[in-house]
Amino acid sequence: MSTVADITADLKALYNEKNCGPIMIRLSWHDAGVYSTGAKTGGCPNAAMRFTDGGEGCFGANAGLPTVALTLLKPITEKYVDAGLISNADLWTLAANVAIEHMGGPAIPTKFGRSDAASSAESVESQVGRLPDGDKGIDHLREIFHPKGFTDREIVALSGAHTVGKCHGDRSGFEGAWTEDHLNFDNSYFKDMLTKEYSDMTTAAGCPQKKHDSGTIMLISDLALLEAPFREFVELYAKDQDAFFKDFVGAWVKLQENGCSGLRDSL
Repeated sequence: MSTVADITADLKALYNEKNCGPIMIRLSWHDAGVYSTGAKTGGCPNAAMRFTDGGEGCFGANAGLPTVALTLLKPITEKYVDAGLISNADLWTLAANVAIEHMGGPAIPTKFGRSDAASSAESVESQVGRLPDGDKGIDHLREIFHPKGFTDREIVALSGAHTVGKCHGDRSGFEGAWTEDHLNFDNSYFKDMLTKEYSDMTTAAGCPQKKHDSGTIMLISDLALLEAPFREFVELYAKDQDAFFKDFVGAWVKLQENGCSGLRDSL
């Protein structure tokens, strides 16, 4: 059995025990998602978040990741990273991809060779202009994602990751799950967006969001996807899960590989 297969088996065991796949997706997304070619340049998946004396480990957008996610991953990190078999950045990438497929989503090819930051000094300078805010609309989404190389269609596909997971008030300020089965990776996010009626609410942390009588939520940035030209892709993915999965894989792999060079197919 290869090391990748060993790590994958341990990750699946973790997800079966802790149902923590969604936070691993968020960990990889926020590690890789700081990349930009806009007003802010540089950034790459380098696991800088594991340092909490400054930098990405202290970004408000990353609240809960250095503590909750990395604590959950600690036994696997000690087993494989500390043994020099895989970098933290590659482990976080693989952990997200295993989680997506484990929850019913598409199989995602993982390449390896990412280097870990040696200290918080290798973080990007700020989350501003690099990571999206949930209380903003289309213009903001484009300002964040276009410099990363994503089209409007890819922005919608990436947003589909909200089909799993929850918002936590003590982390993001938003509260609730987007879908009724937050551990099932499918196209429910898009179906709900088109069929459910949402009303305004403000969380205990003072953040504006939308709620449905079933208890599910949408952020302002989610419902912004109902505007043209994003809406046509929402409608496509709501009726064709295979199309969503195909587009998601392409956009997700691009996200995880932005800013990297020399990646390889094996450890």
